[in-house]
Amino acid sequence: MTKTVLITGANRGIGLELVKRYLQEADWQVIATCRQPENAVELKQLVASSSNRLKILPLEVTDSASVLRLSNELKDATIDVLINNAGIYNDKGQKFGAINFDNWAEAFNVNTLGPMRVTEALFDTLKRAKLAKIITISSQMGALGRKATGSFAYRSSKAAVNKAMQTLAYELEQEDMMVALFHPGWVQTDMGGSEAEITPEESAAGIFNTIDQLSKADNGKFFKWNGEIHPW
Repeated sequence: MTKTVLITGANRGIGLELVKRYLQEADWQVIATCRQPENAVELKQLVASSSNRLKILPLEVTDSASVLRLSNELKDATIDVLINNAGIYNDKGQKFGAINFDNWAEAFNVNTLGPMRVTEALFDTLKRAKLAKIITISSQMGALGRKATGSFAYRSSKAAVNKAMQTLAYELEQEDMMVALFHPGWVQTDMGGSEAEITPEESAAGIFNTIDQLSKADNGKFFKWNGEIHPW
């Protein structure tokens, strides 16, 4: 039986590798979204080899009109897995005393409001699935129990999306769907840097395998990329 996954921020990094990983499975249709599909060279190259299983759609997660257009485009679709992957890290290394509050607001709009905005807009498509899985790529930098300094915007926006999605999980307790969050690992991407611990391929493979095994019993949990539970 064919299933459908929608991945935001799918033009690079972990998002792009998740697209590739899902396309390895013949029973998956992939909807890949990004802000400027016309510039997503590597993503567009996958279309030719995807046997019509890859569809690329524009989406700006901070723009309600863009999200509404996506919702209208997919109004008759069934989405089995939604992966809220789009995110920004726009205050790397910023310390107290040099905070850019406009950047902080932007980080919240993308990293916290974005996943909630997209999930709410696509809720009807998710309700049609047998067990819809709402997944958000978070970060260990949002874990409240982890001691760290600097990067106030990124850390707080990820902590906020953790709580928002945990709350959504409780609200959907009686629905035939589940919510989970992932720390993708320290990944060798533009965001993670070249000295990071794992490759995007390793992260995507671990996330894919874990999502595939999730059940209703995992609703509201925070995972590491390899399937281990991450402390809040």
